[in-house]
Amino acid sequence: MLAITHPSPEVIELAERPDPVPGDQQVLVAVRAAGLNRADLLQRAGKYPAPPGWPADIPGLEYAGEVRAVGSGVTRWRVGDRVMGLVGGGAHAELVVVEERETMPMPPAMTFANAAAIPEAFLTAWDAMLLRGRATVGDRVLVHAIGSGVGTAAVQVGRALQLVIIGTSRTAAKLERCRLLGMAAGVLTTEADWPERVGDPVQVIVDSLGAQALAQNLALLAPRGRLVVLGTMTGGSAPGIDLSMVLRKRLEIIGTAMRGRGLAERIELVARFAREILPMFSDGLLVPVVDRVLPMREIAEAHRALQGNEAFGKVVLAW
Repeated sequence: MLAITHPSPEVIELAERPDPVPGDQQVLVAVRAAGLNRADLLQRAGKYPAPPGWPADIPGLEYAGEVRAVGSGVTRWRVGDRVMGLVGGGAHAELVVVEERETMPMPPAMTFANAAAIPEAFLTAWDAMLLRGRATVGDRVLVHAIGSGVGTAAVQVGRALQLVIIGTSRTAAKLERCRLLGMAAGVLTTEADWPERVGDPVQVIVDSLGAQALAQNLALLAPRGRLVVLGTMTGGSAPGIDLSMVLRKRLEIIGTAMRGRGLAERIELVARFAREILPMFSDGLLVPVVDRVLPMREIAEAHRALQGNEAFGKVVLAW
């Protein structure tokens, strides 16, 4: 098979790799499209290696495709089924092997490119707001980098579940597009007084910024509020934080990441998402936001676009 590899941070190339073979409870998926995520950029830079058990030299955390073969113990899928899902690595290849219970059916009539934009963004947004952040109807939820794949997913999931989503961005145009998706209010972080523009305290913050926003995030949280950290784009170390505020307001700081979770946790998460959220795509309540679809051979251009924060929503690669 052909696969994307990174011999060094400066090199992105297509190379031949042995075809993977499914085990007893695994399925072999012919990948038709795969999402690109910041984790892939970090892996290329040598800062985010794949967890044990996943291909160390092939990136890619989400896929959409067709079942090519099944292991002897597989009961949920048949050859030809259209599926999508999360993996710890290896999705930027023509073939990927996954455990059958981690795989989800594609929404009917959806294209592979749109389906490939669902797993990482929507699972992450839903998990961060509802499971980790414990947001409930009417809660105000601040989502940083609202124009990202996770951000555009969070707007829609929040709207569907009656949350009040406030988004931040460095780009006014992205805020305007998120208002059309259901965002209640938008804040430009290029403005010095952006925390004041958030307004009333928020119950949950979904943060991908990290260090530079930590002090403002803690100040913006309501008593017993939850800060869910899923990225550190502005750095991972924030000295000088006033912990007395955390104590006084009884705040929670919660770290979360999809990639390193064990098999049992991933299976449980996917099953619940499939029950509670996946039907909303067929109902038209949720729509994957795809900024661009590029051929897998244009992987370097895809990396450049994501690294430069050009995209609104997801960058997707297709074979």
